[in-house]
Amino acid sequence: MMRRRDLVLAALGVGSLGIAEALRPRRKLVLLKGGTLNDAIPGEFGSWASETADLVSPEQAGRLANALYSEMTARSYYNRDTGEQVMMLLAYGDTQSDLLQLHRPESCYPAVGFTLELSQPADVAVGDGVSIPGRRVIATLQDRRESILYWTRLGERLPRSGGDQRSARLLNAMDGYVADGILARFSALGEQDVAFKVLEGFIRELLHATPRDKLPALIGTDIARKIV
Repeated sequence: MMRRRDLVLAALGVGSLGIAEALRPRRKLVLLKGGTLNDAIPGEFGSWASETADLVSPEQAGRLANALYSEMTARSYYNRDTGEQVMMLLAYGDTQSDLLQLHRPESCYPAVGFTLELSQPADVAVGDGVSIPGRRVIATLQDRRESILYWTRLGERLPRSGGDQRSARLLNAMDGYVADGILARFSALGEQDVAFKVLEGFIRELLHATPRDKLPALIGTDIARKIV
């Protein structure tokens, strides 16, 4: 006769299998509708013009990261009027599972020798009363000081931290979705107060210049609707 403990363990095992099956995503949620981000993001707008750039990127942080993204767009933008420079990295993945997770600057920069002086939540203002939940990071390497504004999107969720990111993946799974995702990172060199002000202005201009049907892929559907 099977002992009571064995029956309990068997019941727990069946229960775990049932939970795992219930959480298995059955649909894909993809906010990038047709084309590529590289084609959608304007190379010129206002006083800004771009060129391709060799930036600190997930590819430099390890070979595994090559499997994380289906598209990466790296550009440097120059302001023709002021001479200011902004570096942009967009890392998009059409599937963000537990293994294929967005690679945050807090991991990427130290992996290539940078020291982090700051990492804190930040609301990136992109319109009248509209902001994106993101983070401010300051990374240094010898005499290079890089101020970074970035956010991540997993499906319709915009997690600010690694913990939020894990929760977002779980919530997406509970909703029955395998979601796409993006890491949108913008950085500038120099004194941090000036650099962050430049970054915030640049991001607002960029989003307003991006085709409206591509905005959800960058910032989610809800925030995209609020930008005018």
